[in-house]
Amino acid sequence: MLLRNRLFTGAVAGRAPTVVPRYHAGMTASRPLSLIVAVDTGGTFTDIAAFDADRGEVAYAKALTTYGDLVDGVMDCVRTAGVDLSRALLAKHGTTLVINTLLQRSGARVALVTTKGFRDTLELARGNRTNPFDIGFRRASPLVPRELRFEIDERVHGRGEVLAEPDPAEVDRLAETIAGLDVEAVAVSFLNAYRDDRNERAVARRLRERLPGVYVTAGTEITREWYEYERCCTAAANAAVGPRMADYAARLERRLGEGGFASTLYMMGSNGGVLSVDRSLREPIALIESGPVGGCIGAAAYGEALGIANLIAFDMGGTTAKCAVIQGGAFGLSSPYFVGGYDTGFPIRGSVVDIVEVGAGGGSIAWVDEGRRLHVGPRSAGSDPGPVCFGRGGGEPTVTDANLVLGRIGAGEFLGGGLGLDRDAASRAIAGRVAAPLGMGDRPIEATAEGMLSLASVTMTGAIRRITVERGHDPRDFALFAFGGSGPIHASSLARELDIGTAIVPPEPGNFSAIGMLLADARLDVARTVIRDLGEDALGEIRAAFAEAERHGADIVAAEVPGAAATLARSIELRYRGQKHSFVLPVAALRADFETYYRERFGHSDPDAPIEIVGIRVSAYANTEKPDLARLPRFADRVAAAGSRPVWFAAAGGWIETPVRRRATLLPGFAAEGPLIVEEYGATTVLAPGDRCSVGGLGEIRIEIGD
Repeated sequence: MLLRNRLFTGAVAGRAPTVVPRYHAGMTASRPLSLIVAVDTGGTFTDIAAFDADRGEVAYAKALTTYGDLVDGVMDCVRTAGVDLSRALLAKHGTTLVINTLLQRSGARVALVTTKGFRDTLELARGNRTNPFDIGFRRASPLVPRELRFEIDERVHGRGEVLAEPDPAEVDRLAETIAGLDVEAVAVSFLNAYRDDRNERAVARRLRERLPGVYVTAGTEITREWYEYERCCTAAANAAVGPRMADYAARLERRLGEGGFASTLYMMGSNGGVLSVDRSLREPIALIESGPVGGCIGAAAYGEALGIANLIAFDMGGTTAKCAVIQGGAFGLSSPYFVGGYDTGFPIRGSVVDIVEVGAGGGSIAWVDEGRRLHVGPRSAGSDPGPVCFGRGGGEPTVTDANLVLGRIGAGEFLGGGLGLDRDAASRAIAGRVAAPLGMGDRPIEATAEGMLSLASVTMTGAIRRITVERGHDPRDFALFAFGGSGPIHASSLARELDIGTAIVPPEPGNFSAIGMLLADARLDVARTVIRDLGEDALGEIRAAFAEAERHGADIVAAEVPGAAATLARSIELRYRGQKHSFVLPVAALRADFETYYRERFGHSDPDAPIEIVGIRVSAYANTEKPDLARLPRFADRVAAAGSRPVWFAAAGGWIETPVRRRATLLPGFAAEGPLIVEEYGATTVLAPGDRCSVGGLGEIRIEIGD
């Protein structure tokens, strides 16, 4: 589902943590409150980008993510970048806390309160078998066990009439029961509350009064769509992460305050907009893909600025590789989003950036199974202990170790020289853990390292095909926009494998998700269920639903960004009558647009079949301060002499002495042919023999892929 991305309309031009130093351009300025700060906590690294609006300068830093306390990694970045938080106009933060909490099932102990007779909605799910060919297939257990699921005698008709109101005495007895169960959170999700939520709101309010200190959430506070199972899952998931998010936000705000921060903190939402801390505490599930969305925002902004309508945003970090489609300046949003995958996971209703994510990052571990078959990922060495070459106690070889052994990463230049890499240790680990079990001990270590990278490439190209070919797109119609700490290393080989002609590497790719957060506006998506045949007689009801949703969205974003006018965008959810699946399209020539989209996606359409409206959606935006893209690249005052080193290119016959350039010295207009290595803080770009590159006006490297 492609929604118009309006984020840029009206834009204003146990172990001590390892901290990586970063160039800092000096952040003094003539007036206070001129800094815009963005921090992205990833699976391996925590990144910061701080824009000084007075001087037009950006400071960047990276630190290894601190899993003992994620806030430590944030503050490490602040100190390393030399950011004076007392001068911050606002701060934006993306975190993996919510998704990791749900994947690891490490959230709060939750009780579920639902309509009488529907206690087992979470367990029954959709009643389908998502993997019919696996005889041993079992779904993951529901978020809330049966002994913590309770019923209330209430009922709302499917038409919206309240048939039975909850008895306050019954709610009080239930509160007493829950109080004795060591429960940290309660989710309230009633059958037809999407039509009229007064019963749900009344029970949630009374439980909050009777259970002080317990986090209580209601399903309709998050989504007002009709999907009973998905709405129940969303409420349960929101309750599971609520207490941990509240604790994290409190510690983050306290630590930032101790550092002098006294302005507005926003959290990065999964829909491509920022939201206030207060709203993130009520709806922490809205942060489920808080980290990856920053890169999509940045890719869409660069695509618009460069006049490139179709991009594949490819983000390869230390733990995972993620990709999304930017088409016509818009990135896709999907709902439902499945936590843990479609087969065994559970759904979340809400606007989440449409990405495909695979366990193939720089820290992905290579291992050999009992059948002597090589695998890469999905396990990752993360930040602690990290790849073997980090020298932090890791013993399992990773993708980063293979890139180091093949000369693609410079041992003394990784992260600006702030984190020295041990090439010999990486070679020994690959030889002992991979080559020997495969029976390749008598072959050059380069062959094994190349095999590791080839397998990782298969996983990553598979992800790109899923987000393109399986969505009805031809990858050859797109440019590959590569970022993340490891993305530019693999961009050329992935583009060649997919027959993509152009790859683009933006400035500071290792911090690009944080840069994307600098560009994010406030956003709220409001959805309402309206079941009607598409026709003139439905217009009155649709207009009324849009008007109510627009008032709701505009009021919230106006409160979160005081003084900013809300920009509103309408879209509508449609399907052929009788079908289960529906699609969201902008409001325009609805029937023609629906049939065009359907035909592009599935190869056919039926102009005679009746179309049914399923729901309406409103996206409300409010602009926040943001930098001009032209100010983000950093160029050196002088051109440094180029060096070289041997780099392994298997297709070209092996080791080739390859020029090495510093990214900051490559001014707009620079052009070169591969092989070439371009190094910068946080990332390395590799051009294979036959590739050509040029540097554009925004500091981007454009690579034309050779045969």
